[in-house]
Amino acid sequence: MKTIPIHRSTTVAKVASQPGDSLGGVRPQFVETLPPLSLYVHVPWCVQKCPYCDFNSHALQGGIPEAHYLQALEADLIHHLPHIWGRTIHTVFIGGGTPSLLSAKAMDHLLSMLRNLLGIGPAIEITMEANPGTVEATKFKEFAAAGINRLSLGIQSFNNEHLHTLGRIHSAEEAMTAIEIAQRYFPRINLDLMFALPAQSLSDHERDLQQALAFGTEHLSLYNLTLEANTVFAKYPPPNLPEEDLVDEMLEQNIALTSAQGFEHYEVSAYAKAGAYARHNVNYWQFGDYVGIGPGAHGKISFPDRIVRTMNQRSPQNWMDNAIKADGSHQVEWRELQAEDIPFEFMLNALRLREGVPVGLFEEHTGLSSLLMKKPLQRAIDKQLLEDSALVYKATDLGWRFLNDLQAIFLD
Repeated sequence: MKTIPIHRSTTVAKVASQPGDSLGGVRPQFVETLPPLSLYVHVPWCVQKCPYCDFNSHALQGGIPEAHYLQALEADLIHHLPHIWGRTIHTVFIGGGTPSLLSAKAMDHLLSMLRNLLGIGPAIEITMEANPGTVEATKFKEFAAAGINRLSLGIQSFNNEHLHTLGRIHSAEEAMTAIEIAQRYFPRINLDLMFALPAQSLSDHERDLQQALAFGTEHLSLYNLTLEANTVFAKYPPPNLPEEDLVDEMLEQNIALTSAQGFEHYEVSAYAKAGAYARHNVNYWQFGDYVGIGPGAHGKISFPDRIVRTMNQRSPQNWMDNAIKADGSHQVEWRELQAEDIPFEFMLNALRLREGVPVGLFEEHTGLSSLLMKKPLQRAIDKQLLEDSALVYKATDLGWRFLNDLQAIFLD
């Protein structure tokens, strides 16, 4: 089976080695047995909160307190360092919110801090999310000079009516201009598009997708609009949402049009040409580790004898104030996963990949025997949702179509 590699090389970042200690550090002899490690940095501010968004994002009131924020990020990362001594950093993702609201000077300071503390080098994937409504050519040039080498643009649609419905601050023209500017400075670009929008027809969606493909980008993320809890759309559902049959047609259209342009539908919402997979996200889906810093950021850190989930305070102000105290009060969760919960968490991620994952990856990334999943695996195979293979955990075509049902089997 073809696997999706998390690239290892001598130029990939490595945190300075230090013996394990009572804070949970890993002794050098165990480091190479742990999953690949990524870093997620959360920038919580945006110009305005979109009605469909359930992320920890906050409409900006005045300017970003960049100095306070950067000081808190550094303190947050230092808090994690004892737990990741000697481990390689494979990817960095700066998400939000709207990271492109940061000044180029702040971004340069952030990446310099990461290089100093983590040894991050130029070869690893460093992604930044950007809103087309915050694009400036000079700023993008400076972001690239600071070290950003992959940009993810939240286009969502090229239809002004749909953009208005979604609460986006940019126009279709601004979206196209943002892509053109990004292509001057960033070697790798992802475009986010949404479909199944209120009053959206099949031809509307086709025009959006064809427009995105016309730019020649090598990665697309295509998201079905869902009404998530604790959003404006959940409280006040928009009218004229498409029927299920039309949504299915849009999904088929996604696959057909991208495939015709040489894209592989490699994950539920991700389409890419060869060599252009989002390495950071692939690490998530392969149950890799990641440190999360910033307000509301989540993390997953493995040790030789346990796996821990972390979460920070959601309020930007509280997180900043408490992170700087350096007493750990900015972190609201440090939770050890129970063995019986790990199969579901693993499969929740791994089965999102169209080609699945090698069978041995479960034991390699969890330290548990695959026998723990013997019964749910057989049930999934019997229901024809999972391939009957000794080599790979992979959804069948039916399982891919009813992925939630397949994943739920591993809750038992």
